Amino acid sequence: MKDIIAFWGYPRKELIKEAKEKYPFAQFVDLDIDYNYPKLNLTPDAYCVIIKNILNNAYYLKNRIIEILAPIGKDKCDSAFFVCEILKNEGFKVIQSVFEDKCPDIKKLFLPISKSGLPLKEKVEIITKNIYEQKDYSYLKEVKPAFGFWGVPPNDLDILNLFPDNTHVFGWIRAVEAGYPGDWEIESYADKNIPVVFFTQSFCSKNYLAKYLADKYQGLYIDIDSTPTNSAKAKIEAFLKLR
Repeated sequence: MKDIIAFWGYPRKELIKEAKEKYPFAQFVDLDIDYNYPKLNLTPDAYCVIIKNILNNAYYLKNRIIEILAPIGKDKCDSAFFVCEILKNEGFKVIQSVFEDKCPDIKKLFLPISKSGLPLKEKVEIITKNIYEQKDYSYLKEVKPAFGFWGVPPNDLDILNLFPDNTHVFGWIRAVEAGYPGDWEIESYADKNIPVVFFTQSFCSKNYLAKYLADKYQGLYIDIDSTPTNSAKAKIEAFLKLR
């Protein structure tokens, strides 16, 4: 029985609304996340682990997937475009989504989750789930930041437990909370007054942007493949303590 609306990234809001109305009993499943399903040898070894997750999850859940909502523009990446076309060739129903709308006034952004005192891992989980849950978190209180985390959700979210609760969120995750996942100004912004860790997955096209911004803001640039090494954890811990 097909009972899943699968997606990756941040599909356009109207597509999520249409899917909810058309399939009210369907479960939304984020293909970006590693659910420890069987690993398939479909990509080069040196390839983004998030894209690997998308493929592993899609093939494992194929008989349950009604359709896939698939962002393919600047709001995701070129690799997602290739995956989208390949999955269509493999018999999946894939609805392409380009969500590159610009925020009309960045100064008026309301970011209660990114700026809250919740644990960083919880912040990231809430922001990504809220793509389809669309709950109101306006009640959260803003805290003064001691640190910043810039980037995309790590494959292994446990690395976020290294950060204190008063860590603000930047990068693509902040752009998602703002509702503009393809907005360059939101994604490239970081607070120059606090130490910021600039994170990307290894082999991701955002690596150059992360390195550029880390140099600009004197932050820590770090890329991690699937699971963080002890060395990567030590670098983050040392940066947070010394800064």
